Parts: sequence; structure tokens; C-alpha cells
Amino acid sequence: MKVEVGDFVVFNYIGRFENGEIFDTSYEDIAKEHEIYVEGREYGPIGVHVGVGEIIQGLDEAIIGMEPGEKKTVTVPPEKAYGMPTPELIVEVPLSEFTNAGLEPQEGLYVMTDSGIAKIAEINGDNVKLDFNHPLAGKTLVFEIEVVEVKKKEESH
Repeated sequence: MKVEVGDFVVFNYIGRFENGEIFDTSYEDIAKEHEIYVEGREYGPIGVHVGVGEIIQGLDEAIIGMEPGEKKTVTVPPEKAYGMPTPELIVEVPLSEFTNAGLEPQEGLYVMTDSGIAKIAEINGDNVKLDFNHPLAGKTLVFEIEVVEVKKKEESH
């Protein structure tokens, strides 16, 4: 029973950078072992409709044609993951926006803004550069995926 576009697929995954460092996983024990465990997050296989844009393109394409119980490792280039960083998503704001709110900005930290989450890319005198690019933009990602269950398109209605 091969996965086709529109099927509902339940799968586990381990996401790594090209250097082998794990950045995300559906396995709780692996998250704890690699110190990326998030308290309160529900670990376990995730379910998506395949081929309709619910997950990044590279994973979508990799799962099509797989069968329950099958494992696969797929390398996903930035163009099929989170894209390349775009300069338009780096915005400079006055440092006073932070200090007036009683905040002490630090490079590398993420902040929630009215426009979404941004990384503090640089603090330069009286200005702070905020980067609204996805944290994984520009990165090639390697996923180990295991299909757990497949519900055919016509069965899931």
C-alpha cells in the first residue's frame, strides 16, 4: 500500500543538519539524549496529509511511494525546506524599542514581536537588527523518516 498524494500518513522522524547534529525529532528518548527535549511538547509520530503542503516540500515528496514500516533517509536542500534567507526579512529597529520596554536585547536570542518571532542578529550602537527568516532557512536538512500508518485518501473522509 504505497503512499499517494492526499493520503493521511503517520510517521516518525529525526531531523539533522549536514554535520549530523539533531535539531528536531518525534522520538522523546532521542530528544532527551541530544539535549533538545522541550518540556510540555507531545512527542510521538505526527500525522499529515501528504502532497498538499502541510509539511516542507522535500519531506512531502520523500514520503510519496513509501509503505507502512518503511524507513528512509532523505537530504532536503533549502529550496525544498525553508528556503534561502532573504535580506528583506532583516529589519533594523531602534534600541529604544527594547530599553523603553525594560528589555535588554542580546545577540542570538529570539524575541516575539507584533510581526512574529525574530532573532536578534546584531546590536549596533543605537540600533538592533532583527532577523525574521526561519531559523532553518538556507540549511540543507537530513531526515530519517519511518512511515507508521497510511490511511488512503478515500478512507479518510
